[in-house]
Amino acid sequence: MTSGKTQIWHNPRCSKSRTAKAALDEAGVEYTERRYLDDPPTAAELRTVLDQLGLQPWDITRTSEAEAKELGMSGWSRTPADRDQWIDTLVATPKLIQRPIVVTPDGRAAVARDERSLKSVL
Repeated sequence: MTSGKTQIWHNPRCSKSRTAKAALDEAGVEYTERRYLDDPPTAAELRTVLDQLGLQPWDITRTSEAEAKELGMSGWSRTPADRDQWIDTLVATPKLIQRPIVVTPDGRAAVARDERSLKSVL
């Protein structure tokens, strides 16, 4: 998925994303930046990243966003049978995906919103 480089799913307007990107720069990590709001992941890409994260789609959903509230996502069922509905919604509305997500070529991944999570992929 990352074609030999670390990849960061990034929103430049997000302070957590900017912090993670700066940490990658400081550590000398070569990476590709994916501005996922402009270049949303496909359902297959999101499934792969979720598997690498060891998380379910509801674990990386920004349920406090207006769009999620309008959809009533906080009340959606969270079972394996519901996974595709969540993934389809995240693909259609990438703003709801928690950020930043860092994926390494060796298959490690983290929602790098804090120092500990970021260090796990550096």
